[in-house]
Amino acid sequence: MTGSPTLTSNTSSEDAPRQLPARRGFSVFYKNKTLLSRIDPIAQAERLVASLSISGKTLYVCPSPLYAYGLASLLERLDADSAILCVEADEQLFTLAREALKALNDSRLCLVFAGRGVAPLRAFVKKRWGSRVFRRVDMLRLTGGWQLFPALYEELAVALRRDLLTDLSNAMTLTRLGRLYIRNAVRNLPLLANSLGFDAIAAHFGAAPVLVLGAGPSLDAVLDRLAPDPVVHARETRPFRIVCVDTSLSALRARDIPPDLVVALESQHWNLRDFVGLGGWNAPLAMDLSALPATKDTLSGELALFATEWTSLGFFTRLKVAGLMPETFPPLGSVGLSAVAIAIRISAGPLIVAGLDFSFTLDHYHARGTPSHQELLRHQNRLNSPINAAAAFRAGTSIARAKSGLPTRSDPALNTYRNLFEDEFSGEPRLYDIEGPGLALGLNTLSMHAALALLRNASPAPAKASVPPRIKASSISDFIQNEVAMLHSLKAMLCGDRAASPEELETLLLACDYLWAHFPDRANKAPPAMPLATDISFLKRVRVEIDPMLRLFS
Repeated sequence: MTGSPTLTSNTSSEDAPRQLPARRGFSVFYKNKTLLSRIDPIAQAERLVASLSISGKTLYVCPSPLYAYGLASLLERLDADSAILCVEADEQLFTLAREALKALNDSRLCLVFAGRGVAPLRAFVKKRWGSRVFRRVDMLRLTGGWQLFPALYEELAVALRRDLLTDLSNAMTLTRLGRLYIRNAVRNLPLLANSLGFDAIAAHFGAAPVLVLGAGPSLDAVLDRLAPDPVVHARETRPFRIVCVDTSLSALRARDIPPDLVVALESQHWNLRDFVGLGGWNAPLAMDLSALPATKDTLSGELALFATEWTSLGFFTRLKVAGLMPETFPPLGSVGLSAVAIAIRISAGPLIVAGLDFSFTLDHYHARGTPSHQELLRHQNRLNSPINAAAAFRAGTSIARAKSGLPTRSDPALNTYRNLFEDEFSGEPRLYDIEGPGLALGLNTLSMHAALALLRNASPAPAKASVPPRIKASSISDFIQNEVAMLHSLKAMLCGDRAASPEELETLLLACDYLWAHFPDRANKAPPAMPLATDISFLKRVRVEIDPMLRLFS
């Protein structure tokens, strides 16, 4: 490419890019910088491309491509499963690159404008290519244009790599827990008939301030300041609402502070200890459709089901069509993040988070009174210290800086959730954090005095609204019968009891995708992963999954 798409050497404005002739091609002078070689920019770009170690399933981020020198050579070397994302943060250089890239008509190559920050670019990548497509993100600097906005381009690369790791982590989680998720969801389907709708909860919360509680060490300071106030102990007359995670329940009970809503997400049995001794407590419970079914029996308050679509399934689509899908929230992986998302949905007032630290100290991983802290105290003796060395010094743990500026400890998993929190909620103007020992969440921070004043000085919350009509049990029964009929048809096809064309078999396999979505060779592909109707090994594994699912539906 040796022509000039948009610029001329006679450009008169000092603020506009100036084209400079080179031995081959052109250079660009802009903002007191020469952005391409004055000798042979084409050869220089092609040498950089030739030196690359090309690997499959890689997204190459090319900041400020200018005349697109070298990209044609790169496209020739790339596999079909890799792609090039050209990014430009300057409007005038974006116009230049757009004209130059018109000659490279390749679906693996696209150009995006980065003037609105990193978040829209991440959304574009997700929409354009989906998830679980790439295994690597490499930065490819073919021009000097990246020097105009180095922090932005580096932030984008870091964010895309973080998204990539999240996608891979989700694939691993789906492989390990996908079967349990769908089986819990099937077991919980009958609960839909008695589930309280989120509109009714929202009417109860109104515009009252909401305190959203995690179970981190900083929770102690907040609860200790609230506990002496007698108004806090009467849920009906309290001027603010409390939404808490299940792990913080025992800390609240120890101080006789009843929550307005408890959020439970865990699909395994580990979190049942959070409810030990609380069976008679009248606390409303918001439970994930894929949560452990036994969770519903732990409290005596009303039940509200919600759903997180942990992968793309025809099962969820059919629930929506049948009008049975409960309130849906994004799969955030952490009950603390889910509690914040639910609080945003059900309240029109300010929201203050506490105990979402994503960090810990040597002797406090959770707040006082929580199960893990009680366990630590039970094992304390003259040989066992209250310092949880196994957690504080395990591999990956590092020193971090808290909101207060003091050092604290964190680990990769907690940092991942903190980053996800900031990505999801930092733009919510109603959301506040309380200053203290936790990691910064990207929110406006209130002092303890200001936060408590906001909660205590609010107007009384409105009375609870009338409960809207519940889902009919007959609708749930009809849905289950339809699922059972599909499973019987698929079983008959796989056993040879019913003749079917490959197309018909494939259609039914897609409809019953919850049977195979957790298979390792399926979970690692971009959903919806098309099943292989001619793969005998795949079909045999699907056949094994049918009978247990039929027993569950029965």
